[in-house]
Amino acid sequence: MHLAMTETAQDPRWQSVRHRDATADGQFVYAVKTTGVYCRPSCAARPANPRNVSFYPNPTAAEAAGYRPCKRCTPNAAAPRERQAALIEAACRRIDAAEETPSLDTLAAEAGLSPYHFHRRFKEITGLTPRAYAAARRAARVRAELADGNETITEAIYGAGFNASSRFYEASNAMLGMTPSTYKRGGAGAEISFAIGECSLGAILVAQSDRGVCAILLGDDPDTLARQLQDRFPNATLSAGDPTFDRRVAEIVGFVDAPNIGHHLPLDIRGTTFQQRVWQALTEIPPGATISYAELARRIGQPKSVRAVAAACAANQLAVLIPCHRVVRGDGALAGYRWGVERKRALIEKEEGLLS
Repeated sequence: MHLAMTETAQDPRWQSVRHRDATADGQFVYAVKTTGVYCRPSCAARPANPRNVSFYPNPTAAEAAGYRPCKRCTPNAAAPRERQAALIEAACRRIDAAEETPSLDTLAAEAGLSPYHFHRRFKEITGLTPRAYAAARRAARVRAELADGNETITEAIYGAGFNASSRFYEASNAMLGMTPSTYKRGGAGAEISFAIGECSLGAILVAQSDRGVCAILLGDDPDTLARQLQDRFPNATLSAGDPTFDRRVAEIVGFVDAPNIGHHLPLDIRGTTFQQRVWQALTEIPPGATISYAELARRIGQPKSVRAVAAACAANQLAVLIPCHRVVRGDGALAGYRWGVERKRALIEKEEGLLS
């Protein structure tokens, strides 16, 4: 009996029960032999003696073993966090469909929450405030409408939900990376220098705008990399870099094999506020180290936004310089990588070798 108590006390799931960890809800339930009841990890009931506790993967398994659901935490119903996530998802759809962004008070009232709690839950789940989410969606809509070519710039601005053109133009450069008229013309007038070389990971394309390095792409086929860049801005002026740019490419190729030397290159980073926070945190991970997506989410102060963090990593266009390859799954396994898992493994092994 003492052995069983020790095993339960050492089980990580017991620590979740002790701390009433709501993030563990849905992962398992625990049952108490003396009461015949099973609960969520976050149940507010008085802690049971660990010698009387057993764990089950879900309510069905606990009920099959003869336990009944706790009336206090209702573990056989949707968890409070799941219900709130559904409310936030509905609010996101509401924002997506609205011609003008609903106010915080309106969104909160429709979700049945106070504005404070709605704002807090929205940020926890999406990684963005309602206002930032709405801005990101407006930016996506205006990019789509400008790219469509059937709308004037003014029509695209108002069609995307901006109620004043001045507000759009204030943020347009960061949002589009160029003026709206240039973006509408598929990058016409924009000058992007690029070069394709070889590195230890295969073909590498480096591109630079007048703001800094805007793309570092990895692959097996140089022509495919060139098409990827051209598809992004089909009407931009793409040109081979001058000798100064060639030295920059050589510096980046060298950085692939020796990331510990660091770099001081100007970067043209375009993304949402949330993405840029993630990318900044990535640059703070030292060579040779890896962290989980969950840890990265905690570092930016958004522990509940693991999926959004993973999406931001996947959206990174600057391979190696923004080291999304240093992020792994919680069990240490290599998750997907925009430029292939084998390249991710090679980068990690190379960096670990520099420290040995």
